Amino acid sequence: MCGVHTGQKRLNRVHVKFFFKFYFRFMFYVLTQCSSQKMTIKDRTTMVSRNRPPTDSRPKSRPKKIDKVLQNGQSNSKFKQLKKSTKMDVHSLVVWKHPILTLDYFCKEVVCLSKSFIKKLICYKLYVLLALLVISTPIILLYIEGPHLPILIWAKSKVVWCLYWLGLGVLSSVGFGTGLHTFLLYLGPHITSVTLAAYECGGLNFPEPPYPEQIICPDEVDSAWVASLWNIMLKVRVEAMMWGAGTALGELPPYFMARAARLSGRPPDEDKEDLIEFEELLKKEKHPETMTLVDKSKLFVERLVKKVGFFGILACASIPNPLFDLAGITCGHFLIPFWTFFGATLLGKAVIKMSIQVLFVVVAFNETLIASVLDIVGKIPGVGKKLQAPITTFLENQKQRLHAKKDSKGTNIAVKLFDLFVLSMVLYFIVSLINSMAQNYYKRNHKTSKKRLND
Repeated sequence: MCGVHTGQKRLNRVHVKFFFKFYFRFMFYVLTQCSSQKMTIKDRTTMVSRNRPPTDSRPKSRPKKIDKVLQNGQSNSKFKQLKKSTKMDVHSLVVWKHPILTLDYFCKEVVCLSKSFIKKLICYKLYVLLALLVISTPIILLYIEGPHLPILIWAKSKVVWCLYWLGLGVLSSVGFGTGLHTFLLYLGPHITSVTLAAYECGGLNFPEPPYPEQIICPDEVDSAWVASLWNIMLKVRVEAMMWGAGTALGELPPYFMARAARLSGRPPDEDKEDLIEFEELLKKEKHPETMTLVDKSKLFVERLVKKVGFFGILACASIPNPLFDLAGITCGHFLIPFWTFFGATLLGKAVIKMSIQVLFVVVAFNETLIASVLDIVGKIPGVGKKLQAPITTFLENQKQRLHAKKDSKGTNIAVKLFDLFVLSMVLYFIVSLINSMAQNYYKRNHKTSKKRLND
C-alpha cells in the first residue's frame, strides 16, 4: 500500500510540473504575439502618415473646427473680461451692505485660519504638549484638597488679573478697531479711583477682596501704605506694567509683516497699506521738497531707529508716539534682530512710558489740585456754578461709596452711560473684525481665481 501511495505522489508531481511548463510557454507565446501585433500596427500608422496627401488636399471640414476653437478662445476672453468687470469693491463688503455674504466669507476665513493654526501646532508637537502639561497641572490641582489649595487660588486670581490687563494693552495697540485707547477707558479710571481713594482713606491697604473689583477704606491704616505719590504708583504698578507689556506685544505684527516682505523680496500686496506707505516714504527721501511735515517726522523716526538701534527704539517707545508703528515697520524692513526690537519696546512701554503716565494721572487727580480746579470752574461767569455743582456732588458720592462696608455700586446715570459707551465700542470692534476678515478672504480668493484664469 505504501508503494502505491508513493507512486501516485510521483505521478501527481510529474503532472504539476508538466502543467506549469505548458502554462508558462503558452503565456510567453501570447506575449510575443501581442508585441508583434503592436509593432505591425505602429509600422502601418507610420506608413499611412508617410503616404498622406498634402494639407491642401484635405477636406474643407477642418477649418470649421478651427473656427470653433477661435470662438471658444473669444468666449474665454470675454469670460475673463466679464469676471474682471464684476469684481466687487472690497470696501463695500461689510455687514450693513452685504450681511449674508460677509458672514459667509468671515466663517470661511475662520476655517482657513484654524486649519493653518492647527498645521503650525502639528509642526511643534513637543512644545504644544509641554504647554498643555504646564497649563493642565495647576488646573487639576485646584480640584484636589490639600494645603496647596489657598496658594493656587491666590495665584489664579493674580494670573487672571494680569492677563486681563495684558489683553487690554494688546487691544489698545490695535486701537480697539476705532483708534480708541483703552488707557482712557480702563487703566486711567482705575488709577484715578485708587488715587482718590488713597487721599480720602489716608492709606492704601484696601481689604482684598473686594479690591480690586471694589475699593473700600480700611478700618486701620497700615503705616507702610500711607497715602503718598510713591505708594500710589506702587499700588498700581502691576496693572500698569501688564498693560504696557500688552501694548508692546501689539507692536509685533507690523514688525513681522515688514520683515516677511523684505525676506520674500516681492513688492507688498495691495492690502498692506502700511508697507506701501513706508516704501513711498523711502522714495520721497530723494525729493525732500515734496515732503510734508508729517512725512518729515516719519522720516526722522525712521532715521533714528535705523542709525541708533536699541536706544533709538527705546526713545520712540518711551514717549506717547503715534508714529511708533513706523518704527516697527522700519525694524522689520531693515532686519533688525527680534530681541533688540522687542526688548527695547517692552522696556520703553512697560516701564518708562507707564511710569510717566501713572505719575501724570496721580498728580492730576491730587485732592488739592482737584479743589483748585473746581474753584476755577466755579469762577466762570454764567455757567460756573452750574458746572461746579454736579462735579462736586459726583465726587462726594464717590467718597461715600469708599466708606461703605457693603457692595453699593449704585445706579448712577454716568456709570450707565459709560458702560453703554464701552459696550458700543466692543460691538463696533467685533463688527469691524468680521468685516476685515471677510475682506481678507475675498482678496485671497480673488487672487487665486485670477491666477487660474491667467494660466
